[in-house]
Amino acid sequence: MRKYLFFIIAVVTCAVVHAQNNTSSPYSRFGYGELSDNIPGAYRAMGGVGVAMRDNRVINPSNPASISSCDSMTFMFDLAASGGWTNYSDATGTRNRGNGNLEYLTLQLPLWSPYLAFSAGILPYSHVGYDIKTANTVNEACHDTATYVGTGGFTQVYGGLSVNLFNWFAFGANIYYMFGDVTNLRSVHFAESEYRTISETSVLHANAIRLRYGAQLFHTFGQHTVILGGIFENKKNYNCNYSIIETTTADTVPAPQGFDLPMTYGVGLTYCFDQRLTLSADMVTTDWAKVRYAGNVGTLRTRTKWAFGAQYRHSLNGRKYYENMYFRVGASLSDSYIPQVTAKDFAVSVGVGFPLRNVATIINTSIEYNHRGAATSLQEHSLRLTINASISETWFFKRRL
Repeated sequence: MRKYLFFIIAVVTCAVVHAQNNTSSPYSRFGYGELSDNIPGAYRAMGGVGVAMRDNRVINPSNPASISSCDSMTFMFDLAASGGWTNYSDATGTRNRGNGNLEYLTLQLPLWSPYLAFSAGILPYSHVGYDIKTANTVNEACHDTATYVGTGGFTQVYGGLSVNLFNWFAFGANIYYMFGDVTNLRSVHFAESEYRTISETSVLHANAIRLRYGAQLFHTFGQHTVILGGIFENKKNYNCNYSIIETTTADTVPAPQGFDLPMTYGVGLTYCFDQRLTLSADMVTTDWAKVRYAGNVGTLRTRTKWAFGAQYRHSLNGRKYYENMYFRVGASLSDSYIPQVTAKDFAVSVGVGFPLRNVATIINTSIEYNHRGAATSLQEHSLRLTINASISETWFFKRRL
C-alpha cells in the first residue's frame, strides 16, 4: 500500500507543478494574478476559515501550529481538485468560461508524539490566465483590435514543524520556496494595411523563500473547547527578473525592478461543542499597500478577509451513515488587493464530508459562490466545486507477535 501511495504522490506532485491555470478572470491581469489562500478543501466549505482550526483529520497549512494536532500513529496526505464556471458581464455583454485543475497536495506525520509533528506539500500561490479582445475605432480611417493575453502563476513548496506544549499551547512555522513565471502580452492590430501591428510582452520570473509563524491556544472544559489562533509573516522581497520586450522590433525595453511579498497577520477564534458542532471566525490582513511592485510602492492595496464557518456532525460513532457525515456552511467578505476592483469580494459556501467505511479516509466536497467587481465595470459571478480526499494510513502502530 505504501508503494502505491508514494507512486500517487510522485505523479500528483508533477501534475500540480505543471498544472494549467485555474482562472480565466480578466482581473488576473493585474499584480501577481489571482491569489490563493491555501485553505484545505474541508474548510473551504466553511468560508475559508483556518487560523483557529485544529483537527487531527484535516491538514491545515494556513496555520502551522495546527500540525501538532495530528494523530500519533497516522500518516496523512490530502489531494484536492476543483472545477468552476464563471459568468463575466460588462458594458459590452456577457460571456461564460469554465476551468478546472488539480489544487494542492499535502502530507503530515508525527515525529515525536504528542509533542512534535511535520507537514509538507505543494500549494498554489497565484494564477494568471486571461484572453481579452477589444475593438476600437479612432476615426473612419483607423480601426484596431487590442488583445491582452496572460499565462502563468506562482507555486510554493513548503515544509513545516509544530510543537505542542503544556497540552494547551502549540507553536509552528512553515518555510516556503516560491517559484514561477507570469507572462503578459499586449498587442494592437490595425485593420488598415498602412498601419503596423504593435505588441509588447512582459515576463516576470521570480523565486523567494519566506516564513510563516503560527500559534494556537486551546482548552477543553467539559463538552466545550475553545481555540484562539494567530499567524504572522514578515515582508519579503522577491528574487526576480522582470523584462519587457517589444515583440514588433525584438527590442528589450528597460523594465522597472523591485518586487515584494507583503506582511501578513491574522487572528481566529473557534468554539466546539461535544466534538459535534464547530463555529469559527477569522480575520486575515495582507499589507499589499506597503510593498514594491515594479519598483513602485502603493501600486497595490491592503487586503483584509473576514471568514465565518460552521460544521456539524451528528455523532462520533453513529450506526447510521448520515450520523457520521460532516455538514459545513460558511461565508467570507474581503477586499481586493488590486486597485481596479473597488467593490468587496463576497462568497458563500456549503459542503459535505463523506467518511469511507472501514478506512480512515474522508472525501470532502464544497461548492462556493463568489461575486467580484461592480456593475459599473466588470462583474464576475462564479461557482466552484472542490473535491479533496483526506487519506490516513496507520504506519506507526506496533504489532505484537
